[in-house]
Amino acid sequence: MPPTCLLTDSTACFFRVSYPGQEHVFTIPWRLEANGHSIDDSPDSGALERHFSTGPAWPVTASAPPVDAFQSMYHTLGQRYQNIIVMLSSARLSPAVEHASQAAEAPKSPAAIHVIDSQTSAVGLGFLVQTAAEALQRNLPAAAITRLIRGMTRQIYAVFCLPDLSYLARAGQLDPAQAAVGEMLGLLPLFTLESGRLIHTDKIRTPRQMVDIMFEFIAEFDNLRHLALIQGLPWFEQESRSIRERIHQNIRCVPFSEHKLPLALAATLGPRAIGLMAIENVVKEA
Repeated sequence: MPPTCLLTDSTACFFRVSYPGQEHVFTIPWRLEANGHSIDDSPDSGALERHFSTGPAWPVTASAPPVDAFQSMYHTLGQRYQNIIVMLSSARLSPAVEHASQAAEAPKSPAAIHVIDSQTSAVGLGFLVQTAAEALQRNLPAAAITRLIRGMTRQIYAVFCLPDLSYLARAGQLDPAQAAVGEMLGLLPLFTLESGRLIHTDKIRTPRQMVDIMFEFIAEFDNLRHLALIQGLPWFEQESRSIRERIHQNIRCVPFSEHKLPLALAATLGPRAIGLMAIENVVKEA
């Protein structure tokens, strides 16, 4: 029986389609509901446009995997693995971590369960999963991988522009009255993702200002391992092009990737969300 596998949720975005240890990585999907229909979250590249084309009359909502779904996954994977390391989207963004922890308390899986709050999502979560998968390939024990990943959660940073405030309100991330006023005024609010929580930092009125502030945010880091642009519907095409050009001109030595916003995150942050995620190199102590 292989010693360890990894379980993540469908908000994870991966740098590479294939990577070492991928055969031991499994995904538990979120559920999406719109206009009376319910489906599992999907990595389909065209799904974002299809599911958010119905407009505000039929908002899309997302639900984290429930406790019984985690219990079922634990039972299935426990037949094949001795340890299951569970890495999920930030506990401050969804109840997935809470559900996974509750499921781990039920004595139904023969495997040992290790639940990690990634304190991030999307590209940050995918990076942690891929790092853990590579550690599996080096035959690190589950306890060592868990310590490694918990330490790396502090090396991931993000800034987002989230104009669809009603989605944040429905997801419990913003007061509904504030969301209504913000959308009525046509503001472009900026948030950072700090310790797994969205922190409102700025209210701007022009997309040009958004580009400047986002680039200033990442320019503060001097030991970057990776930069990633993530966006939903192509609402800020000109701005994303400007961000891309600035990065290529000024931060050439850092690997850069672009990603489509996962459906579940689009239903939480809003389909027009755009953001930059920065991953720092781990500084080894002398």
